Amino acid sequence: MQDFLVEITTEIPPDVPAAEVDRRRAAEHRRARELAATGRLFRLWRPVGEKRSIGVWRAEDEDRLYAEVLGTLPLWPWMTAVVTPLEPHPNDPGPNAPGAGS
Repeated sequence: MQDFLVEITTEIPPDVPAAEVDRRRAAEHRRARELAATGRLFRLWRPVGEKRSIGVWRAEDEDRLYAEVLGTLPLWPWMTAVVTPLEPHPNDPGPNAPGAGS
């Protein structure tokens, strides 16, 4: 499994009814939980005051990231993504280091 840093910006078209947006957002929440439970979504952040999200996602390769992970998000048709493949850093203290995940 490979890690990817993904910056996602969502632009909802102005002609989409509010009920449809609400429905998709609820479905997006459920799908994110499913992806996290299966190890595909590791972390997700939103910079303060911004509409974009930044996350660490996991897939076998970039093609599968789009096809099997990002492409399954209910809001995906309204999203743009910048994907950066990640590799381990020799100084990474790992997930069990003091302060990790804070």
